[in-house]
Amino acid sequence: MKIDVTDSASKWFQSEMGLSQGNGVRFYGKVYGKTPVHEGFSLALTRDDQPGETYTKTEKDGITYFVDEDDRWFFVGFDLKVDFNPEKDPENVVYTYTPNGDLDK
Repeated sequence: MKIDVTDSASKWFQSEMGLSQGNGVRFYGKVYGKTPVHEGFSLALTRDDQPGETYTKTEKDGITYFVDEDDRWFFVGFDLKVDFNPEKDPENVVYTYTPNGDLDK
């Protein structure tokens, strides 16, 4: 699994969450909601500057974006792209799931 955070999304995270170099954002699945790949579960995120055992992570502008090993179940089989589009208000943070073949292994 790969996490791709676009430049515009990185700027949004920094502005909205007050993030700077050394900070982190953890993505995880939560009960209730819907994603294109999970019925009854939605994507959630929280600031987390101390990643434990990670399933995957990426760094953008000095900020670590990651998924814990315990949340592998939610993301396995997909790469996650995080983008920001100010014209899509109120859903201006756009999450795109792309199959990556991990489920075929």
